[in-house]
Amino acid sequence: MANEHRDIQDLVMDYAGALRDGCIGDFLKSLTRTEAATLQASRELPEAVEMVRLLNVASFADQAVAPNVGLFTARVDARIGARLKHANLASAAQRISHARSTEQ
Repeated sequence: MANEHRDIQDLVMDYAGALRDGCIGDFLKSLTRTEAATLQASRELPEAVEMVRLLNVASFADQAVAPNVGLFTARVDARIGARLKHANLASAAQRISHARSTEQ
């Protein structure tokens, strides 16, 4: 990204590299005002960006990992169980204290 006056094809190629490397912010910071205006006025940019995104998805699809939510679900279930148990103990303690206060 050393060239200060990149044409639209170079900007799209740099964008593709930034998307691949995960550094879109650095790409945006590297834009000059002229380049930013060129990108904003470009009709081909949205199509090129979508194409780059689709190519990245296709290229790295085999490396994508679906998240395993089993551990999260188990922790949520345990937390719900603990809260139910705590609520049952609290209501039992409240019943006992209420019974003691009525006996006196």
